[in-house]
Amino acid sequence: MRAVRYYGPGDIRLDHIPDPSPGKGQVKIRVLCGSDLHSWHEILSLSPTSTSPHPVTQETLPVVMGHEFSGTVVETGEGVDTGRIAVGQPVVVEPVLSCMKDTCPFCSAGSRNLCRNLTFIGIGGCGGGLAEYICVDQRLVFPLPSHVPLDIGALMEPLSVAWHAVKRSSFKAGDSVFILGAGPIGLLVLRVVKAFGASWIGVSEPALKRRDLAGINGADAVYDPTTQSRDEIISRVLQATSARGADVVFDCAGSQPTLDTAFLAVRPRGTIMNVAVWGTRPQLDIESLTAKEVILSSILGYDRVHADVLKSIAKGQFKVDGLETLITRRIPLEDVVEKGIKALHAREGRTR
Repeated sequence: MRAVRYYGPGDIRLDHIPDPSPGKGQVKIRVLCGSDLHSWHEILSLSPTSTSPHPVTQETLPVVMGHEFSGTVVETGEGVDTGRIAVGQPVVVEPVLSCMKDTCPFCSAGSRNLCRNLTFIGIGGCGGGLAEYICVDQRLVFPLPSHVPLDIGALMEPLSVAWHAVKRSSFKAGDSVFILGAGPIGLLVLRVVKAFGASWIGVSEPALKRRDLAGINGADAVYDPTTQSRDEIISRVLQATSARGADVVFDCAGSQPTLDTAFLAVRPRGTIMNVAVWGTRPQLDIESLTAKEVILSSILGYDRVHADVLKSIAKGQFKVDGLETLITRRIPLEDVVEKGIKALHAREGRTR
């Protein structure tokens, strides 16, 4: 089969490798995958190297890429619950991989995403979504609601990140929300807080296309930090929130300017939730943190969130209508490296 494999920074290739066969308790899936840009510039801490295997997967580079994917079940291994997962079933995969040892204080407490050996399918090994097929343990496979197409199903992974961030924040129905950064995660945070009953949602984003998408996906106000000063944006946020500031601020960009803006935009005793993956060590305005008694928190991926997300979608509590606006292109597997990963990096750089 064809598979996009990661060899190291800047070295991603379309290879031909053997088709996988499902082992005991595994499901073989014909895959549809979202783009995967994280490893282009550097090897992630979640990834193995060419000489050091990952402690969970025991694989070294190259590994098949892709951790945001859906697909159709084509074969089931021995012991699979075919009443839940059957051949022909559209499914999504929660790609979290951890040590799952009884001695791990995090895995044993139900917080796999905090495992010291955390990785993901498509980053640490065990196959990946940027291939024609993958075999996955059934505990990580979830049926996709019948009204959700596979391309939207591939968004369930980043949606789970946004879902986890909102759940971990202090957000409640009726709260005002300010989102910094309208990339895929920022837009999905917007959709989640909208569905959960936010009273007002403001978004700050420098890219015109993403600002347009923020408006399409339900933002009440959209600001351009390249033409509007920080003081002007903060003034607008205060006007919209009865001079209090936003109840919850989500930093989905991860830069010093957005973090500084978050401290100015949040209300006293409000919450700043970091959702971004930072490439640098920021300076923290501890004086503002103290003066406002702000709660500053963060998330790392998610853990066992997909089931909750899919249940809400199946019940109609979270609408997937309009999520197709987040899909920029549909690219054949043979063109993923040149027209997908490299093109996206050339245009935008990292998205989270």
